[in-house]
Amino acid sequence: QARSLQAMPKLVKLFNSPNQEVQRHATGAMRNLIYDNAENKLALVEENGIYELMRTLREPDDELRKNVTGILWNLSSSDNLKDRLARDTLEQLTDLVLVPLSGLGGSGVIQQNPSEAEIFYNSTGFLRNLSSASQQTRQKMRECHGLVDSMIHYVNSSLEVGKSEDKSVENAVCVLRNLSYRLYDEMPPSSLQRLEGHRRNAGGTVTGELVGCFSPQSKKAREHYLNADIVTFTEVSKDPKGMEWLWNPQIVGIYNRLLQRCELNKHTTEAASGALQNITAGDRRWAGVLSRLALEQERILNPVLDRVRTADHHQLRSLTGLIRNLSRHARNKDEMSTKVVSHLIEKLPGSVGDKAPPADVIVNIIAVLNNLVVESPMAARDIVYFDGLRKLFFIKKRRDSSDNEKSSRAAASLLGNMWQYTKLHRDFKMKGYRKEDFLSL
Repeated sequence: QARSLQAMPKLVKLFNSPNQEVQRHATGAMRNLIYDNAENKLALVEENGIYELMRTLREPDDELRKNVTGILWNLSSSDNLKDRLARDTLEQLTDLVLVPLSGLGGSGVIQQNPSEAEIFYNSTGFLRNLSSASQQTRQKMRECHGLVDSMIHYVNSSLEVGKSEDKSVENAVCVLRNLSYRLYDEMPPSSLQRLEGHRRNAGGTVTGELVGCFSPQSKKAREHYLNADIVTFTEVSKDPKGMEWLWNPQIVGIYNRLLQRCELNKHTTEAASGALQNITAGDRRWAGVLSRLALEQERILNPVLDRVRTADHHQLRSLTGLIRNLSRHARNKDEMSTKVVSHLIEKLPGSVGDKAPPADVIVNIIAVLNNLVVESPMAARDIVYFDGLRKLFFIKKRRDSSDNEKSSRAAASLLGNMWQYTKLHRDFKMKGYRKEDFLSL
């Protein structure tokens, strides 16, 4: 009714009324009118409302700024407005709100009164919605001067003062996760070239140079590899700026601390593991470098496995996706096997009544086991020891839906690889399985 009586253009005109009380009520009314109402959101945008809102945001009045950032957050839940909002607001919002209130602009410490905390929370919620939009908007956000830096600074400072559960931290980490999505495909070619280096061979390893010298699992080889990765770190800045943060080795430590210290807010830990999953994904050399850094220097496996124990299905997706990437790039598959096999098998269903995680989680878990089995006899042995065969054969036989078909194929492939370990054939027979069971599809 308000819209049909032309309330939208009238309110927009009052956003910058000379009377501050009128400004507050006009923005407050608009915030209520657009809540959950797509037509009103569109009407606000069509009345040049974004431009007027950004003008109002310059007023040094917390009540007004709460309303303006609240309106922006509301608007950003409409997919069809995200690209436009990114184009028209990001630079000013970063300069006026994100940089000063994250502590990046001044003392380096976050000093927010309750109103400023709300303004910052609204703004990071707005960014969180935008960052899940198009590639074009992700690019714009990565390139916006001060945006990534203020997210990182806020998360880091909050970790230092024990505020990892904070809702704005949750928003900021979700922004970082979304901006890490498809990162290696979307980053500037010059940066990618630097990260990929000259020596591009499969999986980013240097086994070619090591043959006959020492086995890939030996201490000497591991040191050689580690040195190769450390040389690689000279290719990134010690003092990252802007989007460089997203792939800088230091970010792995920040995500690791979140996984360890954030006890209650599962959205934050899910976002941190999702961001790690994004930057360790794929065949690029840098994904391998960051995976090995996470495993060897950050010792990330234990915090991740702690999370796997209690995780709900949403968290399990990103956690098992991350472990899948790590298992692919890990140098010492035996060592990794002893840590992860029992935890992961525990999550698999073994009979019809079992509570099973979603199919993509089951596929991730089987992919981890496969990555390990291919190079580690210990992994194969542990799968037998921790009752993994029974569960894998159950999953393999279960083909009653397209999802179960996927996990069935994954299980069949893993069991086929396990049969290659002739030393285990006796154990297989003792458990009642024959060659045909392993090799049939």
